[in-house]
Amino acid sequence: MKQLFVVTLLFLSTVGYSQELNCQVTIINDSRMEITTVEKEIFEQMKQTIYELMNNTKWTKDKFKVEERINCQIQLQINSIPTPGTYEGSLQVQSSRPVFNGSYNTTLFNFQDDDITFAYARNAVLIYAPNQFRDNLTSVLAFYAYYIIGMDYDSFSLKGGTPYFTEAQQIVSNAQAAGGKGWKSNEQGKRNRYWLVDNIQQQLFEPLRECLYEYHRKGMDNLFENKETGRKNIYAALNKLSKVSATRPNSVNVLNFTQAKLRELKELYRDATPAEKTEVVTVLKRIDPANSSLYEEILN
Repeated sequence: MKQLFVVTLLFLSTVGYSQELNCQVTIINDSRMEITTVEKEIFEQMKQTIYELMNNTKWTKDKFKVEERINCQIQLQINSIPTPGTYEGSLQVQSSRPVFNGSYNTTLFNFQDDDITFAYARNAVLIYAPNQFRDNLTSVLAFYAYYIIGMDYDSFSLKGGTPYFTEAQQIVSNAQAAGGKGWKSNEQGKRNRYWLVDNIQQQLFEPLRECLYEYHRKGMDNLFENKETGRKNIYAALNKLSKVSATRPNSVNVLNFTQAKLRELKELYRDATPAEKTEVVTVLKRIDPANSSLYEEILN
């Protein structure tokens, strides 16, 4: 009877809690590829395996209620199969979080990784082991799991995501020796996993971390109470990015953030005064001058 009581207590102490991610997974292939029935079956297995890794792995020590899970999406596009069991393509990763006192979800991260190459065999199981490199697909997915969690925590507390960005950076270090794409600093373009996490850990990018917190906690989360104050705080947060872009122009982190927020800002400033619209467009164009025409859409 005592044993039954202990088991019941253990069950009650964990019921209602879940893993951190609520990740939706899709796999598509280039329309020019000829896909066999066998390959279609493997893609279905791959989709389920990725889903299980992302949603069933305990990535942190924190307890998440089911409704607190971080909503995210992964779309893997297979562009080629160079050899049987080897795949090349791209990965679109997106995450969001709810805004306080509303039904709206704000995008935190929206990134396309074009450096995806991995091996996958029928009935393979993906298991993440900290401080180990097991295979490239597992490492890529674990990297983005921790990066998504880091961005989410940063949006709720100032630099709250640091432990998870550190985990993502360790995954980069472990994967570099394997020679896969997207893990090294000397790859062309500086739009890969290495630079995503290396930048965000640098002191130079602290204004970005401050922006992540202030944009969401002082801006988006206050819109219900006072829309004007919320917008002012969002402008102040975005202005912090000017410090980063002045010394590190075209950094993947800053451009990824501002471009992910464009549609949101257009809607948010729809009923703002012309002066407010001009103010926010000016700072966005200063941060990302190459895409000035996109930000001018806010003025309409």
